[in-house]
Amino acid sequence: MPGPLLEGRVAIVTGAASGIGRASALRLAREGAKVAIGDIDVHGATAVADEIDSAGGAAFARETDVSDEIAFRSLIEATCDRFGQLDVLHNNAAALGNARVGEDETVTTLDVDVWDRTMAINTRSVMIGCKHAIPRMLETGGGSIVNTSSGAAILGGLSGTAYAISKAAVNALTQYVATQYGKQGIRCNAIMPGLIMTPAVEVGLTPPVVDMILDHHMTPEAGRPEDIAAMVAFLASDEARYVTGQLIRVDGGITSHAPTYADLRRMMNGER
Repeated sequence: MPGPLLEGRVAIVTGAASGIGRASALRLAREGAKVAIGDIDVHGATAVADEIDSAGGAAFARETDVSDEIAFRSLIEATCDRFGQLDVLHNNAAALGNARVGEDETVTTLDVDVWDRTMAINTRSVMIGCKHAIPRMLETGGGSIVNTSSGAAILGGLSGTAYAISKAAVNALTQYVATQYGKQGIRCNAIMPGLIMTPAVEVGLTPPVVDMILDHHMTPEAGRPEDIAAMVAFLASDEARYVTGQLIRVDGGITSHAPTYADLRRMMNGER
């Protein structure tokens, strides 16, 4: 029987104190990876590292503002110092509107400081992570970078302008990294989640709004952080050795149908 997908690998997961990052860190550890967790919420990150350690894995947490180049580089160096190498980087940390940066609505109401902070956390951090992780990955022949993007990056919306554009930039950066370093053994992909029931979503969206968004998904239920973590683990592993430069939608089908899908479905089912 084959062993775990990531046995002998070392991974960094940012924004792993909760939600998608937490699920990804736990899944990578279950697949055999040693995991470093970087998050501005050091208490939450430490709890996740302790959970991995208690299950027989190896992990440590470090307070990290990923928009700070010195701090992010320090996380990468600390990971290599402790575990000897770096094979996987999951750039997951992100600013989600009011909770981190302030009001993010329409272009004409958008504060420039909110725009700048969103770009720093969501986009500049991914560039910083790639900049400093790639040289360490090349020391052992390559590695896998997985960036968390968003379905908002490929569709227009009525609000969340800075967030969506920051994630569109992550998509472009993903393809540039894959192109520039692919022949040296670096794979880079982005995941675009749909509605994922993370703690931030459960707090930030009312049940009627969640139901409205879910109505446009093709799946009967909303996604869970573990659904994204499963894709992260696959992309991090040699099972995905031929997958790079891809923008992968893990979104319950919300971006795969005509805009009239939900209304037509209800009409055909006699609901209206």
